[in-house]
Amino acid sequence: MIALSLAEIASVVGGQTHDIPDPSVQVTGRVVRDSREVEPGSLFVAFVGERVDGHDFAASVVEAGAVAVLASRPVGVPAIVVDDVQTALGALARHVVERLGATLVALTGSAGKTSTKDLIAQVLQRKAPTVYTPGSLNNEIGLPLTALSATEETRFLVLEMGARGIGHIRYLTDLTPPKVGLVLNVGTAHIGEFGGREQIAQAKGELVEGLPSAEEGGVAILNADDPLVRAMASRTKARVILFGESGEADVRAENVTLMESGQPAFRLHTPSGCSDVTMRLYGEHHVSNALAAAAVAHELGMSADEIATALSEAGSLSRWRMEVTERPDGVTVVNDAYNANPESMRAALRALAAMGKGRRTWAVLGQMAELGDEALAEHDAVGRLAVRLNVGKLVAVGGREASWLQLGAYNEGSWGEESVHVSDTQAAIDLLRSQLRPGDVVLVKASRSVGLERVAEALVEGTEGEVAVR
Repeated sequence: MIALSLAEIASVVGGQTHDIPDPSVQVTGRVVRDSREVEPGSLFVAFVGERVDGHDFAASVVEAGAVAVLASRPVGVPAIVVDDVQTALGALARHVVERLGATLVALTGSAGKTSTKDLIAQVLQRKAPTVYTPGSLNNEIGLPLTALSATEETRFLVLEMGARGIGHIRYLTDLTPPKVGLVLNVGTAHIGEFGGREQIAQAKGELVEGLPSAEEGGVAILNADDPLVRAMASRTKARVILFGESGEADVRAENVTLMESGQPAFRLHTPSGCSDVTMRLYGEHHVSNALAAAAVAHELGMSADEIATALSEAGSLSRWRMEVTERPDGVTVVNDAYNANPESMRAALRALAAMGKGRRTWAVLGQMAELGDEALAEHDAVGRLAVRLNVGKLVAVGGREASWLQLGAYNEGSWGEESVHVSDTQAAIDLLRSQLRPGDVVLVKASRSVGLERVAEALVEGTEGEVAVR
């Protein structure tokens, strides 16, 4: 974080100093909520969780070098005491962002947020120092912590914004007001919580509503291929830029091909020129993500050639997202187990089909959570798609939702041994270990709560395989 004195922080967050001998002492290290991440000069934020109370670690974090604790009660060591720690953290983040003068880029969408954020960060880093959301820490706690990790040298701040209800993104844009806002898509992720795609669109569009006007430099970057996103142009005062494969898109892809490896290539068109891109990432769905990143980079002053080079060299910065490992015996394991929704599940299956041409393919799939009344239909549809794409083996892992996956495959014509339903991850591991053959390609994907990454990790453990893209 940029250096701030404890007195200034207390003033910004409306807190009282306790047990602080010298309020002029500065926070020069990271602002953290995990006591294990404390370093000299840190500010430790004491949240009260369901299982752990951060206040209990106050003495140990100060001993480890923290300058003070942001707390909701006195803790016997230097502390800034506030009524609400989360509100205070947000106020501090906004203060720092306003002090920085960096260009803030915010993005949201139902699918592909983290992968696109990683691409944007890798492209912009070639132009100037860039800070970005680690992993998918995109909520009311993770987002301000990311903003507070920026320094005086930071020129671009790339923030992923998630939502589980109306008003969530509006709250986040109030904490860290963006200049550039990107909306990727409106899908069915969390549809059980929102109630429908129109409600999801309403929530995602809060990002472009929070942008400054075109005269003030605000830019809304919208997916031309998604009607619900494109319609958000009427909800913003910012200048609108379209990306996609549509001929009307300002930043678009032509001649999209998927190589035998499953990696996409295309001709990138921007208002400033054209250039060819061959991606290291796997799956055609990354073309849309790359175009979104290209649109952001173009608006921030990068040429088509610079963008294409960066996209062609970019990898995945976040774990368990199409993470490909080649085992010495020729088995390819695709760990995409971080999360799943219908859109990302379909994209992953199509990538598996492309990667597995001429090889036996396995789709090890589990529940897609938070689909509400759409759960049965969506799981059934994914099972059917696996058959239509000629996936060799479907292993549905888990309870009721997994049985719906297998039922969809069965109803689509998978009547033999092409599909199987197993109860848990260990059963899936045992099955795969007994039946995998050299040259097979295995996709592992489900919602995070299922924990299917354990299957992928078990398949590569001890094999000394090489991760193709990380």
